[in-house]
Amino acid sequence: MSTGANAPDLQDLTQKHQEGAEIVVAQSWKRPDLADQPDLKKLNDDLHELRLDAGLPSARTIRDRVGKDEQDYWIVNHQAVLDTFQKPDLPPWGRLEVIARVLAEFARHIDADGEVDRFKGLWKQVVRETVAQASVRPPADTTASAEDDHVNDATTPSEDLPKQDTKVRRGRAAEEPPTGTETPTNANQDSSQFNYAHESLKGLILNAAQALWHDKDALRVFLGVVRRSEGFVRMADAAEEQRPANATFYGVESSEFEVDRSPARLELVTLHRRLDEHRLKRKWSFTDMEEQTGISSDAWIRWYTHDELPEREALVAFSHMASLTQEDHVLLLGLWDAAHDALEVQKRSASLPSSISFDEAWTLRDPAAPRLWALAGVGGADLAAYGPDLASGTAPAFVVAGPAKSGRSTALVNIARSLLASGTKLALATPKPSPLRELADQDGVVACFDQGDIGHDELEAALAVASVEEPVVVVMDDAEVLGECDAQRVLRNLLEHGFDEGTALVLAGDEDKLGPSYPWLGKTKRAHRGLLLSPQERHAGDWIGIKTGDSVIGSPLTSGRGWLHLGDGKLMAVAVPQ
Repeated sequence: MSTGANAPDLQDLTQKHQEGAEIVVAQSWKRPDLADQPDLKKLNDDLHELRLDAGLPSARTIRDRVGKDEQDYWIVNHQAVLDTFQKPDLPPWGRLEVIARVLAEFARHIDADGEVDRFKGLWKQVVRETVAQASVRPPADTTASAEDDHVNDATTPSEDLPKQDTKVRRGRAAEEPPTGTETPTNANQDSSQFNYAHESLKGLILNAAQALWHDKDALRVFLGVVRRSEGFVRMADAAEEQRPANATFYGVESSEFEVDRSPARLELVTLHRRLDEHRLKRKWSFTDMEEQTGISSDAWIRWYTHDELPEREALVAFSHMASLTQEDHVLLLGLWDAAHDALEVQKRSASLPSSISFDEAWTLRDPAAPRLWALAGVGGADLAAYGPDLASGTAPAFVVAGPAKSGRSTALVNIARSLLASGTKLALATPKPSPLRELADQDGVVACFDQGDIGHDELEAALAVASVEEPVVVVMDDAEVLGECDAQRVLRNLLEHGFDEGTALVLAGDEDKLGPSYPWLGKTKRAHRGLLLSPQERHAGDWIGIKTGDSVIGSPLTSGRGWLHLGDGKLMAVAVPQ
């Protein structure tokens, strides 16, 4: 193993040679002196012990396991990892959480979620200790310059919020800045003082909103003032919709009072910015706009301070009032149409049943459905069962894609059960443990391949009984594992000639691991149809032949909720039977 000559964690691993064999010995890191902070010492000691249980991984190893963000920056750089263990300061919760989770996963025998919860309790105890100390003595330096204040205000809690794949709702910027940028050196020095003031102000706002809850007019005026500060808009919106509980102190940017991000956020922000440009150019007040458009000033203010879509008639009136050019008029209405469509998609998804059984969904199918029709989910205005006809289309395939725990295997079981119910024979492929294996003994299952490979001759023999009159469908879970299986030539032939030979393929895989580099897997895209379950990445839509926008991707992971594309260029929100 080699490292750079000046790498910060060069001492993580030392190499010794004994009797001609190379032995790599991991070393413990120096612990900070925290004798006067017992709670922080307990947290730091436990973190070092957890690293010992994990096998003393290096800072770079931990950094690599946490991974990079969407801009290809490290979420937690190796120096930040070292600081978490060696500096006598309380680390931001987001950074501590991802490090604790990675170490627990390395240790294997430790419950990762339980370990994260334990460290969160320790972290909160340190915060309470810090607040208690701050309440009995003033800050050490009360003469900070205006320049220092500016640096503190500009310092965002980029380390406090990990990515979605670490099971926390919001993402955040990377800790490692782009090459050529300069990181402020005094930002962390005053962070505790800044966070304390910030969170104290949050507490005052929430307690005031609670006290004014029954006086809606007073509450509206108060929250309107709060919204003038961009950093408190979401909290004000949430406090207006639901009475907040007594404020609590966490020491970092809280998320429990936030409202969900609108799926039409991009369109709404652009629309509001365009409107504001025209309004400010003409120096119009909201009262002026009320007088000339007939739309109340309260409505205009609400639209400007919420992730809310204005009425279309209001935009038309505004365009007439401002004498906008045809180009600007079309742009405003185009943005409105795009935002409206995104919000309608969200509504259709929200209107789906919270749960539905396979038997219930089966009764909602079209009785005249063809033999190779497969049940993928229920949805639509009339709440009917929908799915592909594997005997038609541009390729005899259907793809189920999504992140881990999105319900891919459950969707495959439904598809398999529906095909068996119509008399279709199946060949099952489950290279990893899957509920699909429970169907192996069912009548109509001609083969079940439960290893990490499928033999060429074995799959060819299973499909030899297929014909147009008696088709056989291969139902494959965790398809990315079989990308280079021995039977890939048979699978490629199936995708090219399946319609003529009475064969078809239904596969499921992780949206991040399915790779078009495997020739036979790439051919499934020719079907231009499939089911996306809780998609998180834009490229996921490529597997089912459609582009996905902000209204579809990035929503919180919800097992069994997805988007069905049947090759017609339209996405349908569906619920997968459970």
